[in-house]
Amino acid sequence: MTNVTRALDEITIVHSSDLHVDDGYTARAYGGDGTRGLSVVLEVAREVAADLVLLVGDVFEHNRLPLDLLERTARLLDDAALPVVILPGNHDPLIADSAYARGAIAEPANVHVLGITNNEAVVFADLDLEIWGRAHRDYIDMAPLGEARPRTTRWQIAAAHGHYEADPDLATTLRPSWLISDHQIAATGADYVALGHWNRHARVGNGQVPAYYSGSPDLAHTVNLVRLIGGGEVEVVRQPLKFETLASD
Repeated sequence: MTNVTRALDEITIVHSSDLHVDDGYTARAYGGDGTRGLSVVLEVAREVAADLVLLVGDVFEHNRLPLDLLERTARLLDDAALPVVILPGNHDPLIADSAYARGAIAEPANVHVLGITNNEAVVFADLDLEIWGRAHRDYIDMAPLGEARPRTTRWQIAAAHGHYEADPDLATTLRPSWLISDHQIAATGADYVALGHWNRHARVGNGQVPAYYSGSPDLAHTVNLVRLIGGGEVEVVRQPLKFETLASD
């Protein structure tokens, strides 16, 4: 494991999304192990001495996965040895028999699932940091950011799983679901907006608030390494993942 020296007044967060743990395509891409993407994300988080991991939607490919795979995922999260915040997405919404409920994903003390362990926000008092986001609770269209949450801590991160369009036309039904706009991103007033739903890495928004998609581990081959630095600076870099077998682009 690589030791990373960091400034005393600095918070380090690993942001990833769209891991799509499953027993089908993703498992084949990782040489038969559908949890491999999660494993390498947690591995790099430990290597960079992250304060926490933020997984922004679609941790699971769907809610019908076998129980043994869900239990293996829960053990990986439990063994992570650092806090993990999860926002359920459109592939794994919080329906009554969701993967989170059947697999007891939220039972480990270090795991926070928005919509289960916490309604919309997790506060880390020791970091003076709040992470908020609205979980997908069904398969119906919703506003991932919606109304902004007032800041209660020095640092605030908003998490949202949906499709970005700078200025979407909401008057038409012939449009993507789960839309996120420039106005909504800026209205958060957050220090960082962590996005999920796109499989590629991208910076979006009008620049008022740093907003990034991490991309999926198997296609982006990176996570977003987010550093919140003393005077209010936010640094975002792409941190490579270490796969034994990478999925083809």
